[in-house]
Amino acid sequence: MRGDLIRVLSLIEEKANELKLDGYEPDVVLVGFEAYEFIKGQVNEEFGGEEEVLELSGLKLRILDELGKDAVVVDSKVLGFGLGGAKRFRVLE
Repeated sequence: MRGDLIRVLSLIEEKANELKLDGYEPDVVLVGFEAYEFIKGQVNEEFGGEEEVLELSGLKLRILDELGKDAVVVDSKVLGFGLGGAKRFRVLE
């Protein structure tokens, strides 16, 4: 299961780096409820306990039910001002 957590963290870092290259400053990861439960399970399995996950790869984590199995790395300061500032990816297949 450790590989699943590494895969998700790598995707978050990859999308954050893509945003940085485009001139944005990613600061939040929006995750669907299913994706959050999966990530939370992976983190708790790896580190023990039943803690809530509030941050991944240095970015704040927020649940947005509508995303389901997906996640979006965003620059919250520019979100909604036009195209750009967000990169979406699938956490669960």
